[in-house]
Amino acid sequence: MRALTYQGKHDVRVETVPDPQIVNPRDAIIEITATAICGSDLHLYDGVIPAVMPGDILGHEFMGRVVETGPGSTLEKGQRVVVPFTISCGQCFHCAQQQFSACDNSNPAEKQDLTEPLYGHPVSGLFGYSHLTGGYPGGQAEYVRVPFSDVGPIVIPDGMDDEEVLFLSDILPTGWMAAENADITEGDTVAVWGCGPVGLFAVQSARVMGAHKVIAIDHYPNRLALARQMGAEVIDYTQTHVLEALMEMTGGIGPDAVIDAVGMESHGFAPDNMLDTIKQTVGMGADAPHALRMAIMACRKGGRISMPGVYGGMADKFPLGALMEKGLQLRTGQTHVQRYTSDLLRRIQEGELDTTFMISHRLPLEEAARGYANFANNQNDWTKVVLKPGMAA
Repeated sequence: MRALTYQGKHDVRVETVPDPQIVNPRDAIIEITATAICGSDLHLYDGVIPAVMPGDILGHEFMGRVVETGPGSTLEKGQRVVVPFTISCGQCFHCAQQQFSACDNSNPAEKQDLTEPLYGHPVSGLFGYSHLTGGYPGGQAEYVRVPFSDVGPIVIPDGMDDEEVLFLSDILPTGWMAAENADITEGDTVAVWGCGPVGLFAVQSARVMGAHKVIAIDHYPNRLALARQMGAEVIDYTQTHVLEALMEMTGGIGPDAVIDAVGMESHGFAPDNMLDTIKQTVGMGADAPHALRMAIMACRKGGRISMPGVYGGMADKFPLGALMEKGLQLRTGQTHVQRYTSDLLRRIQEGELDTTFMISHRLPLEEAARGYANFANNQNDWTKVVLKPGMAA
């Protein structure tokens, strides 16, 4: 089959690789019909996530058609399914608590030693990411093996287009959980750092959850326009002092809740982040957390911080004193996708959530390298890239 493989920093290539096979009874093989490039994929592309090996198949946002099942799978051949990027067994302590992204059994034992020293515990498995998260082949390919296929995939009803439901795999539930972690109540003012796909879905979700005012912060004009389309007020951080603007927009109190949808590569969010950039460039530090610093400083006393943005290691100049003195709550984590998919599918069917507004480009799988380069370097125009293996080049 053809698949996008990682070869090194800023070097991804579509190559011919072996077809996936059923390995365990609960496996299924999916023929990919649509897959997307995620902002988290750019952390791999930029070389700031460790334990990614040449030849690894990338991609964790995908859907397709079931073509083969193991005897323990509950799927049937021919069904269309969206596959959560989190791999979850459905039976361990954490899965029983619906903490699906904390699954104890999805990261193979031989990989768990990589993360235990770094995080204190082994982390769960993810598709198409680092060997820290299991080293599973991803879905930017013609076919993919799906472990625990009786737990993760959601069957899509006939009549729904791929693009309506593709983002149930990651960014829609991630934006929804980001808003949920912000504990939004009627009348709240919520500030969202970053108008990439997760940030835009967080804006949309916050509005659905009853936020009175949502303020979106970025500098790309097209992304800010999409945030306005979702009902947000916007701040261009290159033109405005963000903290002063937020205080003015909230009557001197600050936002009730803040969402960091940027994560570890927030280089552009401040003129004083040279140290973060240098350390990340030379491999001395994985995270450039300036958006998170700003969010903590902006949040009102007694407020809430939600952090869906991905971080991989240690962070310098973390404002721990502000977090404590202001009595802030911080909630974060990889998304418990399986907890949300049924409800979000219903909301899509009923027209409450729009999932297609941010797609800017559709490419054949063979042009994935071009998609990555543009998604990384032309973020104003390339807001979201969908790859289609069956699309003619």
